[in-house]
Amino acid sequence: MGAAEFQAVLFDLDGVLVDSELQANTVWVQLLAEHGLEIDLPTFMANAVGGTHVVLFEWLRRDHGWTRPDGFISEMDARLHEAFGSTQAIEGAARTLELLRESGLPFAVASNSLRSRLERKLEASGLAAVVGKHAYDPAHVGGRGKPAPDLYAYAAAQLGADISRCVVIEDSVTGLSAGVAAGAMAWGLLAGGHVHPDNAAHLTAAGARRILRTHTELQQVLELEI
Repeated sequence: MGAAEFQAVLFDLDGVLVDSELQANTVWVQLLAEHGLEIDLPTFMANAVGGTHVVLFEWLRRDHGWTRPDGFISEMDARLHEAFGSTQAIEGAARTLELLRESGLPFAVASNSLRSRLERKLEASGLAAVVGKHAYDPAHVGGRGKPAPDLYAYAAAQLGADISRCVVIEDSVTGLSAGVAAGAMAWGLLAGGHVHPDNAAHLTAAGARRILRTHTELQQVLELEI
């Protein structure tokens, strides 16, 4: 199933194009510990990857009895801004986007990140120029982030594509579920440094039609390599 089968490719950002999940979650775990809540990194990431901060804070309140103190958000923002200044593109991601551009197949990024963080990571990773204006966050759809389908549906519409003729590339169940709910084909890409061994099974159960391990594999499946 090559690129000719699709009208557009819709990418998640963290863990799909940029290797930022470990950066972000390490900051979270460290700051939570400073504010009285000790959670190991794997447990935190299992609950945090792919989700919004609203959902994350609710989980912390419900399961750990922890409510964020005054000033927590501003402190978190400052630390994440600093950390994301060194965000790296996942190996092969830039090439994937360049090949898509050369092929004429439209693509967009749809991320649960706040817009300022989305832009920071794209700039730091060197992907901002090739992505251009087609980088979308929940603020574009009234705050309805993944797993709601709105963000992927909106991204497809901005490209002038029928969502049912789009493929969504995701690394989390939350994001992949959003793509499936929107009506897109959804593939799992486990190329980031944070990948958990059972992600493939979870993504398949959530509706992933393919599981890919590298951007080279993605390029080959989309028949982009020249």
